[in-house]
Amino acid sequence: MPDSQPTIVLVHGAFAESASWNGVIERLAPAYDVVAAANPLRDVAGDAAYVRDVMRGIGGPVVLVGHSYGGMVITQAAADDPSVRALVYVNAIVPDTGESALSLSGKFPGSTLADTLVKYPLSTGGNEVTIGQDAYHAQFAADVPADLAALMARTQRPITERALGDELSGAPAWRSLPSWFIFGDADRNIPVAAHRFMAERAEPRGQREIVGGSHAMAVAQPSEIAETIIEAVRGS
Repeated sequence: MPDSQPTIVLVHGAFAESASWNGVIERLAPAYDVVAAANPLRDVAGDAAYVRDVMRGIGGPVVLVGHSYGGMVITQAAADDPSVRALVYVNAIVPDTGESALSLSGKFPGSTLADTLVKYPLSTGGNEVTIGQDAYHAQFAADVPADLAALMARTQRPITERALGDELSGAPAWRSLPSWFIFGDADRNIPVAAHRFMAERAEPRGQREIVGGSHAMAVAQPSEIAETIIEAVRGS
């Protein structure tokens, strides 16, 4: 059904969880089918395979939306998949072949994430990391009310160090699919210079930079995010 309206699939990143999209979903759900996937945050290949499983379960066209590390995941998940109509990147890592979340977030100065992380070992090997409770509000969600930021800190999903270091394999989907970018200029996880660099090379059909926007804009600026997603749905 090539003319059917796509389902919007929202993919969260590290230190968030699927409910971080709730405000966006409230604005989209009256007119669109929306699914917020639970990104495993274990490794890029496995996480992308899971998102592809979600897409197969939907069984129709989709628009993929990725936040933060979720941008890595949708870039790989969408590769060579004819069901994907468009990509939307929200304060996202948008890799080219051979790039990782770590390499892109560190490509330009300004990220203060590393100093806020708490690391602990996994029984399966390696480590995973979270943002320390006391640092979460300022680091991740500075434009979110303190009580909500405290709740987000307690429900954040940890990510493995492996996932952060995994490189994109194959050609990036944004080279062959239309894309839209929205990011904040006060993102402390991914410097705004990195966002601008990734957007410029992707040549998106739409791009918004939100003054004062933190890394958690899906929570702080849900109307802006929803508007960009609607543009992508209509433009694809």
